Amino acid sequence: MRLHRFYTGPELHLGHYVEVREQRLVDQWRKVLRFRVGQEVVLFDGQGHEKLYSLNELAKDHAKLELLTDFVAKLPSKDVYLFWSLLKKDKNDWVMQKATELGVSHLVPVLAERSEKTGFNQERAQKIIIEAAEQCGRGDIPKLRQPLLLQTALHEFAGKVPLFVCEQHELTKPRQPNYSEVGVLIGPEGGWSDQEKQLFVTQEIGRLPLGDFTLRAETAAVAAAAKLLQ
Repeated sequence: MRLHRFYTGPELHLGHYVEVREQRLVDQWRKVLRFRVGQEVVLFDGQGHEKLYSLNELAKDHAKLELLTDFVAKLPSKDVYLFWSLLKKDKNDWVMQKATELGVSHLVPVLAERSEKTGFNQERAQKIIIEAAEQCGRGDIPKLRQPLLLQTALHEFAGKVPLFVCEQHELTKPRQPNYSEVGVLIGPEGGWSDQEKQLFVTQEIGRLPLGDFTLRAETAAVAAAAKLLQ
């Protein structure tokens, strides 16, 4: 039977005995999954600790568990930053979910000149990321930033992390992004503006080729992340 994994956060110490009082988890175990005493669950705190527990008690407002064994947490092999221009409808949800599954460590939504969406629900986005991490088996939670203007993101990160931008029909020879810490910039549906492209030149941002075909923005985000995590 498949084991269910749950993120507890660093506040809960995963010792031999654990008492969970987070109502989100208690309600999910009782009302959604209908757990019973004796059920085995995996808890991880996002700090590299992941353990298998047996459920000893499940009440309306708390649960008590006992440790069975420790697991080795699976963590990303690289520290990848994904800067993606906010997209329309539920495409942002898909990008965050798949980027988490792939192993992206930092999710930074960006406001570009041609971004058609500017609103961003931080709390909802955090829930999507946590659920994706729980389901895919990774032992940490990607860090999520509030949306930044493109210029602000470049000012903050250009001197800190090697950055690459995805553009179609790139004619110059790209640098190979073989770094343990690296970031990639994904433009909006309408592409980068001429002013933004000039900004990349001025900032000496590298180019990341993704093939000969024109990709949707959400596809480019996932393809770029996968390439950097190879």
